[in-house]
Amino acid sequence: MTLRHSLLIIALAATTASAADTLVSTGRYVGPLPISRPAMLDSLNARQEPFDTASLLLTHLSLDAVAHAPTRPTTTLPHTPATAAAALHLIGFTITTPSWTKVTIGVDGLRHFKLYVDGRETAAASAVELLPASHEVVVKALTTADAEADSLRISVTTADGCPVAVAPSAYGSRPYTLDDVMHARRYIGASLSPDGRWMIVSTRQTLPGGDTQTLTEVREVATGRVVERRDGVQWMPRTNRYWFARTDGRGRRCIVATDPATQAETTLATDVPATARIMLPTEEAMLCVDEVKGPEERPDVYEVIHPDDRQPGWRNRTTIMLYDLATGTTQPLTHSHDNVYPLDVSRDGTRLLLMRSESRLSQRPTTLFTLLCMHLPTLAVDTLVAADGFISNAMFSPDGRRVLVQGSPEALGGIGKNVGAGMTPSMIDIQLYMLDPQTKDVKPLTRHFNPSVGHTLWSEADDMVYFTAEDCDSINLFRMDPHTARIEQVALPEELVEGFSVATAARRMVLYAQSASNSDRLYVADLSRMKPVAPKRGDEPKATCPLTMAEDLSRSTLDGVELGRCEAWTCVGSGGDTICCRYYLPPRFDASRRYPMIVNYYGGCSPTSRNFESRYPHHAYAAQGYVVLVVNPSGATGFGQEFSARHVATAGKGPAEDIIAAVRAFTASHTFVDASHIGCIGASYGGFMTQYLLATSDIFACGISHAGISDHTSYWGEGYWGYSYSEVSMANRYPWADRELYVAQSPLYMADRIHTPLLLIHGDADKNVPVGESIQLYNALRLLERPTALVLVRDQDHHILDYEKRRRWQQTIDAWFARWLKGEGKWWEAMYPHKEL
Repeated sequence: MTLRHSLLIIALAATTASAADTLVSTGRYVGPLPISRPAMLDSLNARQEPFDTASLLLTHLSLDAVAHAPTRPTTTLPHTPATAAAALHLIGFTITTPSWTKVTIGVDGLRHFKLYVDGRETAAASAVELLPASHEVVVKALTTADAEADSLRISVTTADGCPVAVAPSAYGSRPYTLDDVMHARRYIGASLSPDGRWMIVSTRQTLPGGDTQTLTEVREVATGRVVERRDGVQWMPRTNRYWFARTDGRGRRCIVATDPATQAETTLATDVPATARIMLPTEEAMLCVDEVKGPEERPDVYEVIHPDDRQPGWRNRTTIMLYDLATGTTQPLTHSHDNVYPLDVSRDGTRLLLMRSESRLSQRPTTLFTLLCMHLPTLAVDTLVAADGFISNAMFSPDGRRVLVQGSPEALGGIGKNVGAGMTPSMIDIQLYMLDPQTKDVKPLTRHFNPSVGHTLWSEADDMVYFTAEDCDSINLFRMDPHTARIEQVALPEELVEGFSVATAARRMVLYAQSASNSDRLYVADLSRMKPVAPKRGDEPKATCPLTMAEDLSRSTLDGVELGRCEAWTCVGSGGDTICCRYYLPPRFDASRRYPMIVNYYGGCSPTSRNFESRYPHHAYAAQGYVVLVVNPSGATGFGQEFSARHVATAGKGPAEDIIAAVRAFTASHTFVDASHIGCIGASYGGFMTQYLLATSDIFACGISHAGISDHTSYWGEGYWGYSYSEVSMANRYPWADRELYVAQSPLYMADRIHTPLLLIHGDADKNVPVGESIQLYNALRLLERPTALVLVRDQDHHILDYEKRRRWQQTIDAWFARWLKGEGKWWEAMYPHKEL
């Protein structure tokens, strides 16, 4: 079945008068809703107008009422009740279009009506731009008893012959769109009370128009009952109460604790510093993290004293204090010209783990970290790890006798390295180490564990370490026995764990996760009933436990949406590695057809994970009629240290060949892909990869580079984090010492080899990858008379965050692909019409 045929099937409720004119014969209907004349207290209103029955059309009526209304023929309207001056009617239907198009919606036979498309009032008989999606159309009509319409004619006309489908409803077959991505409600946090009976759950949602709504609730785990809605609540470490800050009648900041079962409040302290945000396990004191402003320069002419001094606030430094809740006294804990951060407090509240950072520009790594242990009663400090630029975090064991350290393979003298001779490990391939604070002995725990460690907790209830880790293109949950270093994957029904929390006094966990084909879901796990699962041959050990779904945000996000399938796929890369890929198919996929394809990748140090919602929404691309292939080439974390080390000092060579090999193998084995219409897209380092791919291959019909690096040297020197990211990607190689890597591997110096249409898109306030990276390649391609376009997004940084600008940015991407992969240039021309200058 072709896409055109499926659209015609959807449109069975419409009668086609011609290839471009569709009559709406059936729709959802609400009415007649009688409405009376108001009491005539005066002959004129405040605007000095006499009453007009037609003004009753302006009476508010929620358009949502027609969303699930019954259907009826739209060729006539029911009579207005004789007892009423007039009646209101709502007629609803959907227009689904696979491509950008302009339609004209005609309404004949009504004297008084308003027309709405996707909730916005639209003039009838005027051209309306429709993006590839299902669009809600509502006609709000007013009829009177003395002027009934004999007949009603609603029509949809396209000027370009685009195959639109008109139906009473698209429920169940509505394509997934950018609106679904942007407006979905998502979890941003979840935590359990010490006894595991209550949880704090926070969600965030971007509303149509761009406003953001954040909601934090305290819920009972067993019933889901909400007992409190309040921002900024946290659990007390020991007692089953939650605390928050509140301003009293005198303007003082007070710390208040509440029992969720009884709602009884206790004020713990008044006039508390605003920086007191971390409650100690003893519940007797709080840590304050203050920022001390560094020396200031003149605003007009100023000296830059460090490569990072261009960054706002870089000169400021953190300092830590201890606030006693009972006495209200504040004890300074640190005094330093370096930044010092708190990491963890021992369960007995007597010791504090601190991380001190200091700059050292003369060699890699240029930032060094020192791990300190402070004895809080005496403020005595013991150095656990000195000047190690590869550690990143640490925490106490529940009994305080050991310290779990996170860091890269080169941390702690390289004891965790597992790469071949001459290879440099990736600095972001995170490992776990066990450190004895007394002897300073260190043991690597994950040296032979391929996933890259993420969020980590050491459970007090069962003395097990739980952590998430990048595992190929998933983020899975694992548990480790800290005594034996045995690691098991916790089997879950989801592919990407976004966050989790464990109760301190109960073997219970709350987690939220999503998968490639569903949005966020919230689960509660019973850790006391964890059982091992016999692993498949070659797999890591697994364990399972009872899991209860507490909430399913995905259900509302995908209500009425039809998704295509997402399938895992692997191939052999250019260097013999197994390359992890996945592909997305359009809804109502027809294997006998040939589809254009979009290839997405990062190609840098991290994998392109199985996120459902992302800035490059794969299901939304597929809904527009594309096959989408996601490739994770060599160099990404989550596949083992040797695999991630292939990102270091390659500048695209190797990963690019993996992407090319994957595309060729996929098209050879999947005949439904039109190999002559394949586009590619990547951002940041992935934008560089797009440029590099187009300079080194001819397999793509077009490419898109968002915020891509075109010259490794200029990025190294100008980006806020250029030189420091190069510690990851280039290791100990510098522009003045390795011309082959920095110049020969830069797309700018290969511009004459790029013949494929390339869209360069960039936020013009990008501090990470400066906008000049796109401008200089655009200039080169224009001088070479190559097909290219440069689109800048005003006042946006590395990510396009402004609501309307993000919509326009995404539509620019979609229009470019439609132009070069579908031969549909009308969308691009409507957005960026040709200018003769």
